Amino acid sequence: MKILVSSLAMVLLGLHLPASGQPARPKITGIAHVRVYSTNLDDSTVFYGKIVGLGNGAVGCLGVSSSCFQVNDHQRVEVTGAANPPAPNFLAEVAFATDDLTQMWHYLIAHGITVGAISKGSDGAPHFELIDPEGQPLGFVQQAPKHSSTPAAGALKEQISNRLIHAGFVVRDSGAEDRFYRDLLGFRLYWRGGFKDDGSDWQAMQVPDGTDWVEYMLNISPAADHKELGVQNHFSLGVVHMTPTFERLQAHGLKTSDVPEIGRDGKMQFDIYDPDATRVEFMEFEPSQKPCCHPFTAPHPRP
Repeated sequence: MKILVSSLAMVLLGLHLPASGQPARPKITGIAHVRVYSTNLDDSTVFYGKIVGLGNGAVGCLGVSSSCFQVNDHQRVEVTGAANPPAPNFLAEVAFATDDLTQMWHYLIAHGITVGAISKGSDGAPHFELIDPEGQPLGFVQQAPKHSSTPAAGALKEQISNRLIHAGFVVRDSGAEDRFYRDLLGFRLYWRGGFKDDGSDWQAMQVPDGTDWVEYMLNISPAADHKELGVQNHFSLGVVHMTPTFERLQAHGLKTSDVPEIGRDGKMQFDIYDPDATRVEFMEFEPSQKPCCHPFTAPHPRP
C-alpha cells in the first residue's frame, strides 16, 4: 500500500522539501551490514570468527538477534540461521547507512517505492527494509557519518580486515537497477568490465556519499545452481596488502590450493567460501595495475 504524505505534513515533520515539493534524498554513506543465511550456525561461527577473525558478539553487535561479527565501529556481518533459506540466494540483506532515516523513508515513498515500516532493531538502531527491482533484500539504517574505519573496541587482534567495501549480487536487468540505484538513490559508476575487454559482466555502483559499492553480477544463467549463486552473491572485505592477508588466513586454519590473483579491475584479490558456499572476497583497496575495459571514475575506499 502506497502511503501519501502531504507537503504541509512533511514540513511539520521537519522534512526538507526542495523546489519540486518532494522530500530530498538524504546522504547514503556506505554499507552498514550484510546478512547471510546459514544452515549450521556453529560451522558459520567457526568460519567468520576463527578463519576470517571477526569479533563475534563484540560491542557493536550487542542486542543483535542474528549471530553478529563486527568489522569496525559501524559495519558488521550478520549470520541468520535457516534450515531452509527462503531463496537460493543466501545473501539475505545488504543494508546501507543514512544520516536521516525518516527522510529516506519518505523520499522512497514519494517516488513510489514500497518500503517496510520504520522500527528499531534489536540493537536499538532505527531501520526499515525493502526489495530492489531485482528482488534483492535491502535495508536502511540510521547512522551518523563515519570518517574512519578504525577497529571497534574489543576487536580481535587476529582480525584480518576492518573494512567492508562492497557487496555483489546477480542482476538480470541492469537498466532497472540503474533507475533505482543511480537515478533514484544517486549511486555513481565506480568501474565496469568483463571477461573480455569489450564485455560487460560486472558493474560497480558506488554510494553517493562514500566509497562503498554494490556490484551488478551480470550475464548469469537463470538456471544457475546454489554453488554458482554462492559465487556471484557475495561481499568483500578490504585489505592493504594481500600477501600478509593470505598468510594470516592460512595461519587461521584455511585449507586451500588457490592463491591470490589480480582481477580484471587491476586489484589483487582472493576468495574464500563460508560453509554454505557464500563467497567472501578479500580485495586490496587500490589497483596495482591498470584495469581492463573502463577506468575507475570515483575514489577508491581507504582502510
